Amino acid sequence: MAILIVDDSRDEQHLLLTRLQAVGYGALIVADSAEAALGILGQDHVGQKPGAIDLILMDIMMPGMDGLEACRRIKATESLQDIPIIVITVKTDEKDLLAAFAAGAMDYIRKPVNPAELVARVSSALALREERTTRKAREQELLMRTQELEQALREVKVLRGLIPICAKCKRVRTDTGDWQQLEEYIQAHSEAEFSHGVCHVCMRAVYPEVFND
Repeated sequence: MAILIVDDSRDEQHLLLTRLQAVGYGALIVADSAEAALGILGQDHVGQKPGAIDLILMDIMMPGMDGLEACRRIKATESLQDIPIIVITVKTDEKDLLAAFAAGAMDYIRKPVNPAELVARVSSALALREERTTRKAREQELLMRTQELEQALREVKVLRGLIPICAKCKRVRTDTGDWQQLEEYIQAHSEAEFSHGVCHVCMRAVYPEVFND
């Protein structure tokens, strides 16, 4: 799983890299500004496809674009919306944390970073990310299967192609070579139902007395 670390402090970068590498996280990418992070997220980077980042650790206070604005831009991009963001900040007043959550962060870590807290929160975020990815894949598969089923239902018992029919008696030749009444053939090969009556032409032929007035 790839983790993007966004922090303008080399000391903080080194701390985060060291702690995460120590517990087995190998795919770690570093950006020293919000602008650089957005660039990484939008391009193929060290073998990662665009949008292949699984978690972002975002410092809030950086020169230029700050972490909150970066969060807002990431969450405004459809292909990046599902990437969880943990903000790292010295600002832990309620209004600051609410602003971070409003910008799209899912969690926060206080500075100075506690190694155990870092690992726990990263592990939790990645587990949630994997669960959501799996669920979305299952939902997509279910949607595809539903669409396939609906298509199959639309096509089942639909008459199509060339149908051999007798020009005199109007019987239809079946696939086995037998000749079947048109009504029986249609009922066997479609979902049509019949209601019976007598048209005026047949009525005149069968009951001529009705029309002798």
